[in-house]
Amino acid sequence: MTAPHRPLPDRLTSRRGSWIALGIVLIVFIALFGLFSRIDAPSAIEPAPADSESSRVSALLDEFPDADEQSVIVVASRADAGGLTASDIDALADLVPTLDAHTGLKSSAPNVSDDGEAAVIVTPLTIGADNAETAEIVQDLRGALPAIDGLTLQVTGGPAFGADITSAFDGADVTLLLVTILIVAVLLIITYRSPVLWLIPLVVVAFADQLAGTVTGAVGSWLGLQFDAGIISVLVFGAGTNYALLLISRYREELHVHADHRTALSEAWRTTAPAIVASNVTVVLALLTLALAVIPGTRGLGISSAVGLLIALAAVLFALPPLLAVCGRRVFWPFIPKPDDAAKHGRVWRGIAVHVMRRPWLSLGAGLAMLAVMGAGLFGTSIGLNQIDKFRVQSESAAGLEVLGAHFPAGESQPIIIVAGSAQADDVVDAVDDIAGVVRAHPVGETDDGSLTEIMVTGEHAPGTPESLELVAELREIVHAVPDAEAQVGGAIATDLDARTGNQRDLMLVAPLVLAVSFIVLLVLLRSIVAPVLLLLVNLASAAAAIGLGTWLSRVLFEQPALDLQVPLLAFLFLVALGVDYTIFLVHRARAEAAEYGTREGMVHAVAHTGAVITSAGIVLAAVFAALGVLPLVTLGQLGLIVGVGVVVDTIVVRTVIVPALFGVLGDRIWWPKRGFGRDGVTE
Repeated sequence: MTAPHRPLPDRLTSRRGSWIALGIVLIVFIALFGLFSRIDAPSAIEPAPADSESSRVSALLDEFPDADEQSVIVVASRADAGGLTASDIDALADLVPTLDAHTGLKSSAPNVSDDGEAAVIVTPLTIGADNAETAEIVQDLRGALPAIDGLTLQVTGGPAFGADITSAFDGADVTLLLVTILIVAVLLIITYRSPVLWLIPLVVVAFADQLAGTVTGAVGSWLGLQFDAGIISVLVFGAGTNYALLLISRYREELHVHADHRTALSEAWRTTAPAIVASNVTVVLALLTLALAVIPGTRGLGISSAVGLLIALAAVLFALPPLLAVCGRRVFWPFIPKPDDAAKHGRVWRGIAVHVMRRPWLSLGAGLAMLAVMGAGLFGTSIGLNQIDKFRVQSESAAGLEVLGAHFPAGESQPIIIVAGSAQADDVVDAVDDIAGVVRAHPVGETDDGSLTEIMVTGEHAPGTPESLELVAELREIVHAVPDAEAQVGGAIATDLDARTGNQRDLMLVAPLVLAVSFIVLLVLLRSIVAPVLLLLVNLASAAAAIGLGTWLSRVLFEQPALDLQVPLLAFLFLVALGVDYTIFLVHRARAEAAEYGTREGMVHAVAHTGAVITSAGIVLAAVFAALGVLPLVTLGQLGLIVGVGVVVDTIVVRTVIVPALFGVLGDRIWWPKRGFGRDGVTE
């Protein structure tokens, strides 16, 4: 006779199978880590689409001589905020040979502002092969500046900004990881009330995070992806911990029923795996829609995050159960669940659900009204931060830019670059000079073959302002019309304009796809049409409310005037996809309970059983996203704030009040076209 086939959950949790599974997991981890550990993803993140005009100009500039040279600006001002004296200006003139000796290139003479309170020296330098090397070059230049009595010297400009970004991130990823681990550990200890149990999911998810970082780095290198590794780490920790909470919560329930902890664990795996897989697939597919984005950082983040979440799923489903099986039920000490205990499942949550079911219309109206109030924060929201506002911590380059903008034409720090055919370069300059808002325009270099000329245009508007963006758009319209010039407009301000256009295009394309993916997953899981439609509409309202509230908090508490360009799309994606996660956890359980108790009573049981775990999972995920605030970029802090607030609102208001109220209002009609369940749970 052939041995009977043992289901996968039984194999993972059996006495022998659990050790075999742990051995296989360890071998796979070591093999993958060893295979990919020496591969790093591209570090630079381009803000504009690769086919945008600013990107084409950047590529053309590489054809010019000394393309590896860029200029920084040394800004000098009086420490006492007074006017520069003749001796100050002489001291700055004496500084030029020092700069030239350090860089090996020719700096400009000091240029004093019209108000006589500041001066600038434009200093070219040879940039490094990557951001880190350029940062060292800029820091060396700053260190080489001698102290001049009474003067404050600050190095700013494009390479200086890049250097300060790189320096600000020194150790930031380690800090983020440590903060994330601390947050998860504290919340798991509070959730489990055990000095031991919290370590098991934390170790599993931490290993998954390390493997995800290694594998996504390799994938990024192979595919040429650009992404922020910090967000991937947060997603892996947040989602992995959520999956673990759901599995262990059901395991605890089953321990009240089964004397054998392995049987209880196998049953917990069998009943929770579909919901965990469905929630993971929803987020993964939603993230993969970002592959259609034109912004390089957005596209790279989608693909790499999807890979990271699949690793988190595999770790929780195939490493956590055998580890729990080896440890046994004593891992819950001192509150060890036993079969003869009277299991009390969520008295508080049951009471809330019963109250909602008694007056479902009132509960539904109150919940939706709360979302509407939060969503009102969207009014007056603006999109796009200037270069200074993008950083949470002050930097020398930002401070220097503020001084520069106060005493010179605001566009001096970020000139607009035009590349045109050399034969028509004078025509282009003449056309540009006539445009309002242009301070000056002049050629600054040619390619070796003399076919192309670089023209530098200084505008009077501060970079990042609507006026500066309008100036770029007007310049493009004018120079494109110059016959045979084939002129193109680039530079930092043009890149900002192209980034705004690209992000808007991505939002309009990806947002509907995310909703479509979420709808299809709910449709397949619930085998209903009414429930997926209504649940998705609720998720959409919840996401809008969270973005509105987060935007308002960002303005009021942190004095941030606008959302960064990528925040609306990423916040929407995470809020909808992760919101569907919690919907799946709740409604999947409600559907199972409805088979025995009927739709309305089944929802009461589902809230009683999942209320605590969904709330715990939401708080963990919100806190993990909030950890992004330790990073220096305002973009990540805003994203963490909005998603964190949204997840808390989603778990406490939407899953506890609005969704149960919908089931209370519609009853069995929620399952249409299936006729639903009667009060005795029999399908009608």
